[in-house]
Amino acid sequence: MRRHRKSEGFNLAFLDIMSCGLGAVVLVFMLVKHNVSQSTTETDLLTQDLKQVELRHNEMQQTLEQLQHTAQSEADKIALLKTKLTQLEQSLLEKKVSLGQKKQQLAALKNDIAKRPVAQEKDLVEDDRGGEENYLMGLKIEGRRIAMLIDSSASMTDEKLIDIIKRKNDSDAQKKQGPKWLRTKKTVRWILARVPKASQLAVICYNSSVKSLGKANWMKADNPATLTTLYQELDAIVPEGATNLQKGLQAVSGRDATDLYVITDGLPTVGDSRYASLNPFASCSSLLGKSSTISGECRVKLFRQTILDSNLNHVKVNVILLPIEGDPDAVNEYWGWAALSGGLLISPAVNWP
Repeated sequence: MRRHRKSEGFNLAFLDIMSCGLGAVVLVFMLVKHNVSQSTTETDLLTQDLKQVELRHNEMQQTLEQLQHTAQSEADKIALLKTKLTQLEQSLLEKKVSLGQKKQQLAALKNDIAKRPVAQEKDLVEDDRGGEENYLMGLKIEGRRIAMLIDSSASMTDEKLIDIIKRKNDSDAQKKQGPKWLRTKKTVRWILARVPKASQLAVICYNSSVKSLGKANWMKADNPATLTTLYQELDAIVPEGATNLQKGLQAVSGRDATDLYVITDGLPTVGDSRYASLNPFASCSSLLGKSSTISGECRVKLFRQTILDSNLNHVKVNVILLPIEGDPDAVNEYWGWAALSGGLLISPAVNWP
């Protein structure tokens, strides 16, 4: 009985040992199989990572090669720019030397000019204001016997008709201060300052009558007293009355002038009484003494007849036409007269002279 119990205990212990060993073997197999599977996956991942690293390496290698090429190209450009900069610096240095030489030459020339006496123009005369003024473009004062015809009628005081009418009732001193008359006297001074010294000079004012300025029919332009006398007598003229161009031209035609300079602002308003017998003036009652006003059409007819009767075909005529309101035909008529004689019509700007 006791022997049987000992054999049974031994068998159970042996079985336990065998079971544990079998379990251990199974566990080992399971672990080995698990580790093999895990190792294959990691290898694949590492292989992929290696390929990506190689790809990036190739890309970086290409980028490096491009950068090296670009760097070489930029280095070549920098070298070229340095060469050009050196050339420009050399050129600038040469120009500085040349500029210095030219400055020295200019300084020497200025010094030479400053030492030379100033040569005055032979056909310029200084007026009492001192100095010489510029020529009006296109108009040069010239001629052997120069006659100046100055319109001194009432319209020569102002530009607007309403102002002209108002000034007719002013005193003589106020009439002399009319802006257009002051400008007229400046224009006369401008012309007189440019009369050639070798010329003879005659100055005539006309309105409803005629007045010659100076002490003789012809005055010598190179006589210093001539300008003084003309300026003084011109300052005494009072702009008033009608515009009788016929009388002014008659005074000129008797002096055998070679050149005529007319300063006026419009067409004539009165003429000789013999115009009454001319058919073209049959409808112009003002020319027959039957009206105190004259139309623009009649002024044109009067002007044209006046020029025909003036007997100045051999005289070169230049006209300085000052502005006035309400006489649009004056420009065309005076321009035609001046052009036929070989002269000019000048309608100067407000700020001249």
